[in-house]
Amino acid sequence: MRSAVRRATVATTALGAALLLAACNSTDSTDTATGSTVANSGPTTVSTAPSAAASTPTRVAPTTPSAAPTPTAPAHAVPTTAAALPVLGALWAPGVQGYGRARPAGLSNNGDPTGIVTDLRWSSWGGARADGTGTAEYVAAGQSVAQGSAQQATVVAFDLGTCDGRTAYRAIEWYFPGKGQHFDPTRYFDACTGQDHGM
Repeated sequence: MRSAVRRATVATTALGAALLLAACNSTDSTDTATGSTVANSGPTTVSTAPSAAASTPTRVAPTTPSAAPTPTAPAHAVPTTAAALPVLGALWAPGVQGYGRARPAGLSNNGDPTGIVTDLRWSSWGGARADGTGTAEYVAAGQSVAQGSAQQATVVAFDLGTCDGRTAYRAIEWYFPGKGQHFDPTRYFDACTGQDHGM
């Protein structure tokens, strides 16, 4: 009788162990890559051989920092230096050239050659007076304009004030140092009206 009971106990214990082992092997697990539930149908075998993916290091391309965006000037930007400079008088008649501009490269009063200065280069501009040099027609006393010749001239813009609402040099004079002439502020050309004052 004891023998039969012992056999029944051993059989029950063995059956319980088998059921527990089966339950452990069939427990559902979660796939961490996809987040889905995967049923375990049997014991998991762990491979000790390294995989090809594990043995080959993954190369990561270096990242290039993106270029910083180019700043743009706001709509209310400070005017450029050229715009803030005084100009030479104003366009006082059709056809005149160089007037109403800062640092003109030439002048023309739209008349005879004595009212033209070419290759004009300024050594100063923006102060109480502006100085430059250029080429102009020199006519000696007693000569006609046809007898004149192109000579280097010194050009002076002065009388800084306003002309047509803009800061401007209101007078200009050019003379010929190589012919013994010098600057005379009483002899000038009105750069705002075009009136000749003894030039």
